Amino acid sequence: MYNINEIKELIQALDNSKLTDLEITGENGEKLCLKKKTEKAYSAPVVTAAVPTQELQTEERAADDSVNEKSDVRTIDCPMVGVFYAASSPDAEPYVSIGSRVKKGDVVCIIEAMKLMNEVVASESGTVTEVLVKNGDLVEFGQPLFVIE
Repeated sequence: MYNINEIKELIQALDNSKLTDLEITGENGEKLCLKKKTEKAYSAPVVTAAVPTQELQTEERAADDSVNEKSDVRTIDCPMVGVFYAASSPDAEPYVSIGSRVKKGDVVCIIEAMKLMNEVVASESGTVTEVLVKNGDLVEFGQPLFVIE
């Protein structure tokens, strides 16, 4: 996955170009999609990140995390540092909650980083069994956000 400085450079390059979107697939299958919204709605680009859940766990977190002891339990991890939002706006319903069924590619939350709203999508299908962060929490790269089975 790209570090935050590389992502910032890509966002700036997209913002300064005539392109409206850019999609990059990494070696491990992770995807980074940058899309500009039209000036009518919102002028900043929106970033969508599809992140493989198990591959981003650090050795320390994997050793400490008891939920990964079950083979059918996986996590959806945060692709970047930012602020976690469960819904697209304060008055909207959360994208997912406990018991929600998600499919690969479904938006599960938004991470705000540098005033950009970044949609986080599920990298695989399953049922959300636990939401590990609260709306408005500051989250870190690789931090688990949801537990899915």
